[in-house]
Amino acid sequence: MEYAALITELRENIGKVIVGRENTIDLLLTALLAKGHVLLEDVPGTGKTMLAKSLAKSMDLKFARIQFTPDLLPSDVTGLNYFDQQESRFVLRKGPVFTNILLADEINRATPRTQSSLLESMEERQVTIDGDTMPLEEPFLVIATQNPIETAGTYPLPEAQMDRFLMQLPMGYPDKEEELAILNRFGKTSPFESLTPVCDAGQLAELRNLAAEVYVHPILMDYMIELIQATRNDSQILSGVSPRGSLAFYRAVRAHALIKGRDYAVPEDIKALAVPVLAHRLVTARTFGSQTSAAELITRILSTVPLPTEDWGKRL
Repeated sequence: MEYAALITELRENIGKVIVGRENTIDLLLTALLAKGHVLLEDVPGTGKTMLAKSLAKSMDLKFARIQFTPDLLPSDVTGLNYFDQQESRFVLRKGPVFTNILLADEINRATPRTQSSLLESMEERQVTIDGDTMPLEEPFLVIATQNPIETAGTYPLPEAQMDRFLMQLPMGYPDKEEELAILNRFGKTSPFESLTPVCDAGQLAELRNLAAEVYVHPILMDYMIELIQATRNDSQILSGVSPRGSLAFYRAVRAHALIKGRDYAVPEDIKALAVPVLAHRLVTARTFGSQTSAAELITRILSTVPLPTEDWGKRL
């Protein structure tokens, strides 16, 4: 199947369950093709879990969910070796991290020690248990959720772990028409139950290879770096985007271009991804009376860094 038709079919299949979140679906698919992880931040009941499950089911991938709580242990995430008395030997019980799509629900409710147990798997695609290192099966995508309003009994993610996420996305409330569509769609039966796969791991690997070959004009690459440098030279930003963030931005731009049906990137790809890919990586200066968010700072930088004009599809 031609890649554009496959991506369209994926969008439509997820859209059978998720109402009115076309942009969020596109960004989630972008993260999947760019081999990145996603942090969904919004209030409960906005469809974060259903979005993750619909993505996994649409691609015939293994799905696992971890409900993070303060008493969750690292071994509950990665697994552990236990002694089997019948066999008189230690046996590995793999944790839920051994999957394709892992939903880390309310990740900020776990202790920092348990949160950090995800770091190795997210960055290195491997897990170490009792000195033995085991690779994770590809594809591997972590979709973490957190509630930004309720802070009692939570442990905010440290900057080092935030930087591991390719994107931070809000779900947002549906408008009136979308909410009516939700009532009609889920009134009798859940469309998720009848959802069927339209893609498999092999086709996803092909899409990822195509995304890695998307052409980005050198002038656009220079524009991206200008945006990154601006985050490091802003008086309201204590710590700007790291080189890891620059690489993530580059991978995401190429993947987003493919999602939009192109084999080359355009400025709109960069503008669409600047806030979700860069904002959560900033450490901002909290001054008295200042309500400026990281997203607003990135938006301001986009408006101040001049955008060059060029034939973006032209290969040098």
